[in-house]
Amino acid sequence: MNKALICTTCGTQYPPDKQVPELCVICNDDRQYIAEDGQHWIDMDEPKNNYSTKIEVLCDNLYSLKIQPDFALANRALLVKSSGGNILWDCIPFLDSKAVTFIKANGGLKAIAFSHPHYYSTMNEWASIFNCPVYIHHNDGQWIMYKGEHVNLWDGDSLQLWDNIQIIHTGGHFPGSCVLHVPCLSHKGTVLSGDTLYISRSKRHIAVMYSYPNQILLPRNEFTAFYKKCKGLEFDSMYGAFVNQDLTGNAKQIFEASMQRYINSYGL
Repeated sequence: MNKALICTTCGTQYPPDKQVPELCVICNDDRQYIAEDGQHWIDMDEPKNNYSTKIEVLCDNLYSLKIQPDFALANRALLVKSSGGNILWDCIPFLDSKAVTFIKANGGLKAIAFSHPHYYSTMNEWASIFNCPVYIHHNDGQWIMYKGEHVNLWDGDSLQLWDNIQIIHTGGHFPGSCVLHVPCLSHKGTVLSGDTLYISRSKRHIAVMYSYPNQILLPRNEFTAFYKKCKGLEFDSMYGAFVNQDLTGNAKQIFEASMQRYINSYGL
């Protein structure tokens, strides 16, 4: 049986029963990029001796899981502990015994959910190990390169999970881009944003763009639709896809000031 290959640039896994494309579909899109030295693939077994998972506590009941050294997009997955069941927000391409043992010791996973397609990576492997559903917005269904039995497409503006946790559909970066709203992680609520909202290095600005690496802006009408869906959210903290993208206490104020810049620039 063929092995399911992974794109080394974005970490997306392709199904073992189909030939991989000449170029990764996810990377060969204006939101992403093909590496300068071309397209490369590896299988799940290759990096086992070269990579490990770093697990960090971000706040009570919120953990970061990140591959070390950096691989593919170098993003982190976020584990939310909740009395009704744990949620993994976004994925990282490899699972080692350390990550699996840690998650199982903390109650396993009740669901996996995503901000957008760049972090689907090896979602089927994660879902199989923890025997849990994967929730992806219907608008991003076309970007699922490997649709396993655990993948569930949902539609609408929000998906209510449990303990008042919601996946909120915002659009913007991708048609199905989402954030996870978790009320219990902070006083006024916390948003896990992935790349749907991108926290700047200075932590003074939050961006929303069609493409971050290629610096392509959203059309004005898409920004307007995005902001309409987001402006009513209550939160004071936000955690993004990458290390050091943590805003605690003043996230809503930074969000509003940042969105006002867009409003002024678009002439809205």
